Amino acid sequence: MARGAPAQARYTKDQYFELVKKGVLRPDDRVELLEGVVVAMAPHNPGHASAIRKVSDALRRAFGDSGVISVQLPLVAGRYSVPEPDVAVLPGRNEDYQEAHPTEALLVVEVADSSLAQDRITKAALYARAGVPEYWIVNLRDDCVEVYRRLDRRARCYGETRVVRRGGRLEPEALPGATIGADDLLPTRKPRSG
Repeated sequence: MARGAPAQARYTKDQYFELVKKGVLRPDDRVELLEGVVVAMAPHNPGHASAIRKVSDALRRAFGDSGVISVQLPLVAGRYSVPEPDVAVLPGRNEDYQEAHPTEALLVVEVADSSLAQDRITKAALYARAGVPEYWIVNLRDDCVEVYRRLDRRARCYGETRVVRRGGRLEPEALPGATIGADDLLPTRKPRSG
């Protein structure tokens, strides 16, 4: 568990990685840097963990060798943020990231239950400012996928938001012509007993 980062107004990404290097934050601590603040990440419940696996499997099938699927690993998103998105599709090949953490992504996906407000507000703004062209929230509370796209680079926000429900299809902008079913991203429904 993290011993706690020293109090400071705001950490840069370099200061954050220095805390890891010095052992103040350990590599297995579940924290991320958001807007200069070291934030603890909530533990995964089984539904959340299952959804992350489903999302990563679906994106691997869809993207194949057209992108690197990164699961809960750092993404440098500007000077003051190093989130660890649940799943990200990175450009290039895995070998491109041996010396440094990625600084761009084609698509970022967060699985949200207790983190829904943070994922809609803080992380959507953060990913838009970082230039991520498309952001999805697998919304476990409302059993849907929220799609944020049409990045406005000047305004640093997404120009289009839509909700895809079960039975619907998503078309990643980074992979023209490909579709992914919302059901392939959401946890499997348990049959009702009765």
